[in-house]
Amino acid sequence: MPKSESASARDWRSLTVAAVLVAACGGLVLYGVLDTGDKPGEPRVPAAAVTYEVTGEGTADIAYQGRSEAGNATVDKAVALPWRKTVRVPLGRPPLVSITLGEQGGHASCSLAVRGRHVQTASAFGKFGRATCQAELPSATPRQTGTAG
Repeated sequence: MPKSESASARDWRSLTVAAVLVAACGGLVLYGVLDTGDKPGEPRVPAAAVTYEVTGEGTADIAYQGRSEAGNATVDKAVALPWRKTVRVPLGRPPLVSITLGEQGGHASCSLAVRGRHVQTASAFGKFGRATCQAELPSATPRQTGTAG
């Protein structure tokens, strides 16, 4: 007659498997809660959705303000037109898109929309023509109101 496991050993094995599964699920949930997707040390800054658009024909160098709190622009060289990009710009930083046409010249227009609302349009013409669209975003810090006493 083959030896059979005792009920006590089967219960302990089942309990161990259940504990491991619960711990694994708990770890996944904890990872999902703690993993914010931000880079370590990168503070969360309130931002506004800004859509930049450049229309025209040919190519242009395009510089635009994005997520950088330091105010550094992203520059894309010899971009085929038309071009459109939506980015988040920190409050208090001016959203900005600047276009520069090449030696071939031509015509191109930039436009800027903040939170879906059109703000500005500008056009560039001719050899190395330039245009800039810029807007203001409110400050990230609330303004103090009150009377001086």
